[in-house]
Amino acid sequence: QVQLVESGGGLVQAGGSLRLSCAASGRAFSSYALAWFRQAPGTEREFVAGINWNGGSTYYGDSVKGRFTISRDNGKNTVYLQMNSLKPEDTAVYYCAATQRPFVSRERYEYDYWGRGTQVTVSS
Repeated sequence: QVQLVESGGGLVQAGGSLRLSCAASGRAFSSYALAWFRQAPGTEREFVAGINWNGGSTYYGDSVKGRFTISRDNGKNTVYLQMNSLKPEDTAVYYCAATQRPFVSRERYEYDYWGRGTQVTVSS
């Protein structure tokens, strides 16, 4: 069993930056692919970024490519999402997710564990 706890959300002005963290419990963390998804009111939960089990490959949604960076520290059982040049349309609840597979999927149904989410609000 893996438990995920997100932190780092908040209110920021457009053009600003935030760094989200997701701390995980569970000894198998280092073998799992990890991802961030987000969901705004009235929309589907969408893939934001993902990272393979060893951090060797990363993937991004088109709307965040070039602005967001995902990274992981397996020694600390933590995955990060650095968000720069934030826009009002980035406003959403951001969720951390883990899959028992070693490689990233962009499909939310492939993920076995989810955090409760952290709110990110970008003002214009």
